[in-house]
Amino acid sequence: MDLPFDVDTGTLARLIQAAREFHAKEEVVFPDTGVEGSDDDWAMQILADHASDLTFQELESTLSDLGPDQQAELVALSAIGRGDYATEEWEAALQDARDNWSTDSVRSLIANPLIADEWEAGLDQLALGE
Repeated sequence: MDLPFDVDTGTLARLIQAAREFHAKEEVVFPDTGVEGSDDDWAMQILADHASDLTFQELESTLSDLGPDQQAELVALSAIGRGDYATEEWEAALQDARDNWSTDSVRSLIANPLIADEWEAGLDQLALGE
């Protein structure tokens, strides 16, 4: 299968597995954000609470080892998997991810409790769209 991105499929498989393991842990709690909280607040809280978790460290390290372009590809892949973009809109999803990339992109990916499912759904959709 020839995918439209540079992230190695083996790396992506490891990321999906690590994300599943991390988010399946019982002690991972997602705070309830009220009117006064922001999305970034809860994301940073969950990541700070689990900084010593080995699965978290593996996930963060692997994502951090990727360059900004590859991180943006993973953001775009999750957007496809969520249904924010159709498979034929891959370039638009990728451009939006690149435009919105920041040094917090890795932590935002990790904080998403559905990221593994979104990556898998995105892969499935891209494979079917070929």
